[in-house]
Amino acid sequence: MLTSTHLLRTRRFLPLFVTQLFNAFNDNLYKTTMVLFVVYAVYSDPATEASFSGLASGLFILPFFILSALAGQLADMRDKARIVRIVKAAEIGLMVIGACGLYLAWKGIMVHTLAIPLLLFALFLTGVQSTFLGPIKYAILPQHLEQDEVLAGTGLVEAGTYIAILAGTIIAGFIAVERTGWAAIAIICISCIGYLVSRQIPAAPPMGEVEKLDWHILRASVKLVRDTMHNPEVYYAILAISFFWTIGAVLFIQFPPLAKNTIMASPEVASLFLVVFSVGVAIGSVAVNALLKGRVSARYSPVSVIVMGLFVVAFYVVAKMWEADQPDTLLSVREFVAWPMATVLLLCLLGISIAGGMFVVPLYAFLTTRVSPDRASRTIAANNIVNSGAMVAGSLAAMALSAAGVPITEQVLLCAAMCLFSAWLAKRLIAAENAAAEQALASGI
Repeated sequence: MLTSTHLLRTRRFLPLFVTQLFNAFNDNLYKTTMVLFVVYAVYSDPATEASFSGLASGLFILPFFILSALAGQLADMRDKARIVRIVKAAEIGLMVIGACGLYLAWKGIMVHTLAIPLLLFALFLTGVQSTFLGPIKYAILPQHLEQDEVLAGTGLVEAGTYIAILAGTIIAGFIAVERTGWAAIAIICISCIGYLVSRQIPAAPPMGEVEKLDWHILRASVKLVRDTMHNPEVYYAILAISFFWTIGAVLFIQFPPLAKNTIMASPEVASLFLVVFSVGVAIGSVAVNALLKGRVSARYSPVSVIVMGLFVVAFYVVAKMWEADQPDTLLSVREFVAWPMATVLLLCLLGISIAGGMFVVPLYAFLTTRVSPDRASRTIAANNIVNSGAMVAGSLAAMALSAAGVPITEQVLLCAAMCLFSAWLAKRLIAAENAAAEQALASGI
């Protein structure tokens, strides 16, 4: 904790941390406002609502799958701080597009023909922006931090991201329907502030030989993943992270329609679900750093994801009980909290997210500490390619289940099943970690 506090007082970490904070806040404010507005104010069919939520998630994730190879090359071959500033400047323009879509939808002007396409286009561009920032926010840490600070820095970035998601989600929940015009103004202002903060990030020039960029997206992606996955520790870390975010993608797709149609809750309550999830991941991120005492290890990952799966099953059971005794009208936050089983439902969500944070944070540290510094960005980019492919598959599966008429509540069990496979991957990672430690010890002898 002292290391974490110290990092927050240094220029080599604080501007990056704050820039990422604003980026996550703005992305989430925009995406949550858009999804909640469309689900609650435009559509009135559960299957359509779930399909739209899945489409929105898929569009945001797709750029990670397509452009991560190029993003990783750029981050390793160019000054990382300069790339951050360019991307943050571009964010101002894309948020103007999103703001126009929000305003048109709010005013009921050409909602289906222009407003929703604009909203989805801006969301796709937001995914492009995050694709180019993704490799940098973790890969820059070993360049600016000491080796024993990397895990703490990774935990702070992850916790900060979810604190920002928390803030964006709370605000989005309260302005999603009645005051969407304020969101349109806010996302533009926040993007401008984020750009100004990004200008304070210290230079982070390439650390190895500058190679020629491969602009052939498919070839570069295949080569990047192939070149990265030969290290067993990195290989299993990437697979485990991918399954974690697939679980997260499915849960986030399910939350808005589940809140509306099963819990019978208002947009503020749907926002509360995402808030609790975000708080939990932030708590788990900090807690696992304290347990590991700065050491990069997957020691607690298997048990963490099994506990996460148990909480998912508990959430399902409570949701089914709630479904059997639904209220007749949408509940406000105050009415929801007073409803029987509401506290248990929220505790289940909190348990899912705390265990999830403890599972995933150490795995990201593997990606930047088990490779040479000049390949850190490309390793993160390879991780993003595999992650996004798995998340798109999860989104498509959720959409297919909704189209087939599988109730949202039943789809929650899919996440519990995926937790079991994630635990197996984490066990394989521990075996690879131990093998690497033994090999290093033998080499030292």
